[in-house]
Amino acid sequence: MDRPFVIEDAKRRFDSFSDGKVFSGKKRGRLPAMGWNSWNAFGSGNTEALTKAMAERIVELGLDKLGYRYVVLDDGCYRPERVDGKLANEEVKFPSGFRVLSDYIHSKGLKFGMYNDIGTNLCAGAAVGTCGHEAEDARSYVSWGVDFLKVDNCYYLWDNATFSNPENARYTYAPRIREVTVSGNGKEFLFAAEADGVLFGRGVEIRNGYAGNIGTFDGTGPDHTPVGEMSGELRFVCTVETEGEYALKLEYATGRESGVGEWLQLAVDHEGGTEYFYDDLLPQTEGTEAFVRSGEIGIRLRKGKNIIRLMNHRRQENTLCSYATLLDEIYKISGTDELLLSICEWGKTQPQNWGYKVGDSWRILNDITFQVGADGDPGHGAWESDYTPGVACQYNKAVIMDEFAGLEKGWNDPDMLMVGMDGLDLTMCRTHFAMWCMMNSPLMLGLDLRRVEPGDELHKIISNEALIALNQDPLGVQAKRVFSTAAQERPDKEYIRDNERVDILAKPLADGSIAVSFFNLSGHAWEEALSVSLDRVLSFIGSRLPEEVRFRSAAEYVLTDLWSGEERVVSGKEICAEGLAAHGNVCYRIRPVA
Repeated sequence: MDRPFVIEDAKRRFDSFSDGKVFSGKKRGRLPAMGWNSWNAFGSGNTEALTKAMAERIVELGLDKLGYRYVVLDDGCYRPERVDGKLANEEVKFPSGFRVLSDYIHSKGLKFGMYNDIGTNLCAGAAVGTCGHEAEDARSYVSWGVDFLKVDNCYYLWDNATFSNPENARYTYAPRIREVTVSGNGKEFLFAAEADGVLFGRGVEIRNGYAGNIGTFDGTGPDHTPVGEMSGELRFVCTVETEGEYALKLEYATGRESGVGEWLQLAVDHEGGTEYFYDDLLPQTEGTEAFVRSGEIGIRLRKGKNIIRLMNHRRQENTLCSYATLLDEIYKISGTDELLLSICEWGKTQPQNWGYKVGDSWRILNDITFQVGADGDPGHGAWESDYTPGVACQYNKAVIMDEFAGLEKGWNDPDMLMVGMDGLDLTMCRTHFAMWCMMNSPLMLGLDLRRVEPGDELHKIISNEALIALNQDPLGVQAKRVFSTAAQERPDKEYIRDNERVDILAKPLADGSIAVSFFNLSGHAWEEALSVSLDRVLSFIGSRLPEEVRFRSAAEYVLTDLWSGEERVVSGKEICAEGLAAHGNVCYRIRPVA
């Protein structure tokens, strides 16, 4: 492949992202996946024997009965190169082959998951990515009985993703644009970016007389809020008296770096809809300040007002096309939509906007830990960091992303659980687990389950039925943050990275009850008593709650502590937490007394 997909189907374009339609092969109505993934426990050192041992342990610990069903091989399971163009098992670590292992997992009443990448290579380096091999890989996965597929984003050809060529930014940003000329039907219009340009969206800016940073910003790290427009366009309003063909010329300069590229999308909006006239690379200039005039680009203008859009949404569109191509091939071969697709592009292309079309979940940031374990080494997790590794870093983004999740869409994925890794004490592990349950995040265990014994503290956390019930509640509504000690006005929308705070989340449940959780993100005990009124809670989530009137009008409520199991009846409308340990949480289920 020497260039990105030609996009002929409008359903794969940016303008379709908000239409709510999913592609063939994507099944709606699934609750968040639960299971075990090999990466945090063993990295690329996982083996067939270890995988079988984990499957056996899931059953022995009774975790399968709680919903932990998927056993997923992550990176490191394939040979380093294809064999006759096909994927093949690494012979030393997986000597029996994937079909035999799949049958073994299925014999335990569990489901079998695997891993690949939309780039040329996997993140650990094996040159077996799905790029250009979607059809043959789909045949392999169907023949192996794969139920779950996690697909990464390393070595991607059409973006400067991890291990990709940094110059691939040429595909993800438009050139800098200083001026546009439109001529035809005896008329000529000159539009200067600074004087006439209309900036739409986010990121694009005008300086030194030109518009730059036209594209979608990189969401891999924690720098930007996940709420709001993620890309920008330069627009001009062109009003003509005569409908017909016109010629457009640009004064532009290209680059191959973040903020300035070579790929331009040109479309015109009018009362009849949107028409695309250019979607390709422009000829390279001598530098990012070396402006030149382009050749003519033919466009069609309607009588009256036309909006000329200069843009590059290819960062999102290309990635969507790659995942959609693989899913489509699997669907065509299998004839079912049962495969669960876990999108793992680390939030780079803001998949909360488009991921629901193809995926059951989408990673929202880079990895939660880069210090994975090995056989005998539990690996290391952290509560917080300046980048993505850490519970709080992932939570801070996911907690305000509830609008993107749901049964008709899919689930925000702040990565696999680090419960049981070094670096997290038991209080952190409990809070981490409660956060993921409240936020409807996939519950993918990442620890060596041989370290867990029935009834021990780790087992009590990962087998807490009351919390799992929140995650798997059939109403399928992600919790909303209704209060934060650090919020200014909108706790449900504000992106807060300062962890010196307590958050309160509320989640409506299918039986008409509500879960309310208090989370202390700070590293010290929060001595001050905190409370939230049920009226405030209902002002945020009441419209999603079955029988809201019944809940609102009750005189008494039963509060169940989901960690201790203790119940008490309260009258009044205030829910309180009397002090929280460092990194601690309190989680209640509240139901009205009939």
